[in-house]
Amino acid sequence: MATQKLYAGVKLRELRLRLDLTQKGFAEKLGVSLPYLNQMENNHRPVSTGVVLAMAQEFGFDVTELKAGDAERLVIDMREALADPVFADAAPPLGDLRLAASNAPALARAFLDLHRAYRQTQERLASLDEALGRDGTGVAPSPWEEVRDFFHYCDNYIDPVDRAAEQFSREVSKSNTALNAAISYLRISQIDVQFKDDARLRSFDASTGILTLSARADRASQAFQALHQIALITQNDLLEATLDLARLQSSEARAIAKIGLANYFAGAALLPYRAFLKAAQETRHDLERLADLFGASIEQVAHRLSTLQRPGAKGVPFFFVRVDQAGTITKRHSATRLQFARFGGACPLWNVHQAFETPGRFLRQLAETPDGVRYLCLTRDVSKPGGSFTAPVRRFAIGLGCEVRHASQLVYADDLDVGKDAAFEPIGISCRICERRECHQRSVPPLERPLSVDHNSRGTLPYEIG
Repeated sequence: MATQKLYAGVKLRELRLRLDLTQKGFAEKLGVSLPYLNQMENNHRPVSTGVVLAMAQEFGFDVTELKAGDAERLVIDMREALADPVFADAAPPLGDLRLAASNAPALARAFLDLHRAYRQTQERLASLDEALGRDGTGVAPSPWEEVRDFFHYCDNYIDPVDRAAEQFSREVSKSNTALNAAISYLRISQIDVQFKDDARLRSFDASTGILTLSARADRASQAFQALHQIALITQNDLLEATLDLARLQSSEARAIAKIGLANYFAGAALLPYRAFLKAAQETRHDLERLADLFGASIEQVAHRLSTLQRPGAKGVPFFFVRVDQAGTITKRHSATRLQFARFGGACPLWNVHQAFETPGRFLRQLAETPDGVRYLCLTRDVSKPGGSFTAPVRRFAIGLGCEVRHASQLVYADDLDVGKDAAFEPIGISCRICERRECHQRSVPPLERPLSVDHNSRGTLPYEIG
């Protein structure tokens, strides 16, 4: 099989500018000619193996960063946007999208922002009362979507917050559970922690210095909420500085993102990076063992696995998703090439939907996406009881997965035949952009393909996809 050429001009240029070097100086350090460097930076030539080695040896550069993670995300997002009927006669070929994502990522993101604004305008026009309440503009992204995209394009890894949480976990007592260690830290900081039979998970009164946690929640949730409050109290300057760099467009988005960053700190303190990565490798990513070792929930462990993307110490690249019973994606993070639909639900052929039928059990699936990439998918329900007979049960399912080339590092793959083509089930991202022609679960036709209808013939679908 031919080796895929590596075009990484944007990353190469970013490294040079970060080092404050001219093209001539950078070329000399890499041992290449100035014209050759210029061609590589403009993606007219691939990055050679010699240049990759020189970058690692000369600058300590993590060569895994050269992989087009952001470019893959941008291509997926642009394809979904261009599947909109407004582009029916003007959708560019896939090759052009890849060039745009690699050579002009800022332009690609601006296009996505413009399309998102267009979609939201159309949706708000369909609901006039909502449109009239948007200060007369109606084109800004919703705060929730803006924050979601911020974490999405950070690979769900925030290095300063992650390292601060790891440092905090080293400073607190290791002889105690995470909850007791957090409570001890708060009480040393003159904050009293009380437990109350209440549906509200956490409540902090700054005037009295009392943090109230729900007695109905499990200990993993109580620990997480205590750590969240510690983040708000002790890491406020770091969180605010990170928010400044995010350049969010509204105060609402900034407020939501601060919750997300405090949650990130809590998860990273509960499951500190290096200790958790080491345990994940030793247990071969056994979620139940990891949850027991760190006093965390299955969902917290799965989510944390998707964030292990620290340069120089990366874990297996996972995707993580949480869906509700209607199939709506409520959380999504991916360090893999698999990207989730920005609009609508998850593919019905994906096993995450079956988790609700088998509570308390892990389900496994070998799956292949339309681009030919194969994955090992793991899913389980994570229903959350309300703590009393009259309280509603919140029902969710989580999905965790990685490319099948990493399957040997997961205990869940031991008895699966990953070398058998027939073992892989076809899944997609969204029916609107899925290229499969014979899918029996297709809900709508693909918007990029012409349709033909024969009134005298009917197959699985009432139309043929060109």
